[in-house]
Amino acid sequence: MQTFLASFVYSFNTPMEQLSPVILFAYNRPEHTQRALEALEKNVGAADSILYVFADGAKHDGAKQSVQQVRDVLKRAWTFKAVHIIERDRNWGLANNVMDGVGQVMKEHGRAIVLEDDVLFAPHTLQYFNEALIRYEKEEKIMHIGGFMYELDRSGLDETFVTRYVASQAWATWSRAWQHFEPNIDQIIAQFDDAKIAAFTFDHTMNFWRTILQQQKAQVDSWAVRWYASVFLRGGLAIEPSQSLIENIGHDGSGVHSGINTMFETSIRSTPITRFPLDLTENPAGYVALRHFFKHRKGNLFQRAYRFAINKLR
Repeated sequence: MQTFLASFVYSFNTPMEQLSPVILFAYNRPEHTQRALEALEKNVGAADSILYVFADGAKHDGAKQSVQQVRDVLKRAWTFKAVHIIERDRNWGLANNVMDGVGQVMKEHGRAIVLEDDVLFAPHTLQYFNEALIRYEKEEKIMHIGGFMYELDRSGLDETFVTRYVASQAWATWSRAWQHFEPNIDQIIAQFDDAKIAAFTFDHTMNFWRTILQQQKAQVDSWAVRWYASVFLRGGLAIEPSQSLIENIGHDGSGVHSGINTMFETSIRSTPITRFPLDLTENPAGYVALRHFFKHRKGNLFQRAYRFAINKLR
C-alpha cells in the first residue's frame, strides 16, 4: 500500500473559480459541431466554464453554406457560463486557427482545454482536464495533458501515466508550456539528430518524422506535430489516460485532413479518473505499449488494402 500511495495521488473536485476555459475549433461540419457541444455541455463543470470558439472562414464558395450552418449552431442557447465566438473573415486553415486561438486564450487565462469539432467528451472528461491542470501547474516537466488514447494493451498501466507522446485530439496546457511552441519547421529539424529521431518516433514505429519532413515541404500543415516536437525537444512530458476519455467522430471521411480510418477507434472510459501519477518520469510500460501499438497499427495486408480502397473511393 505504501508503494501505491507513493506512485499515485487521488483526484479531487475542482473548485468552480479554478475551472479552465475551453477552446473549440470549428469549420464546416455542423452536425459534428453540434454533437461536440452537446457532449461538452453534459460534462461536470460545463455550466460554470467559459467557452471560446474559433470558427474558421470558408476556403471556397462551396464551403460557405456549411460554414454558416456551423455558425448558426454556435449561436444557439448553450448552457456554458459564457460563450465567445470568434468568426474568421477568411480561411485561416486549422493550423493557423489553432496556433492563434490558443495563443490568444493563453494570454488571457494562462491555461486552457482544447478540442476540435469532431471530439465528443465523456461526462467526466472536463473534470479530468481541470484537475490535471491544477495538479501539475507548477511542474515544468509536464507540458501537456491529453484526453485520447489508442486501444493499446493497458494491462501494465494504471488510470493515467507519464509519456513523451503528445495526443492532440483533445488536450490541455499552460502558457508556461505553450510559450515554447516552435512554429518554424526548419528550426525544429535543426535540433534533431538520428538518436532524437528514433526516440521521437518510438524507434521508427510511427510516422512522426515523415510528417515533420512533409511539413517542411508544405505537403501538410500540422500544428500538432510541431507541438509534439516542441515538447519533445524541451524534454517535456505529457499526462495521458490509459483508456480514452474522448471519442473522435471525424475519421468518417468528413474531415479536411482525415480519411476513413479505424486506427482511432477506441473504447471510452465510463468512470471518472481517480488517480494521477506522482512519479513524473516516463512510464516504461506506457512506452512499450505505445510502441507496440504504433508498430502494428496498420493491421494485416488485407486490412491495409481494404482501407486504401475505401479512401480512394471517397
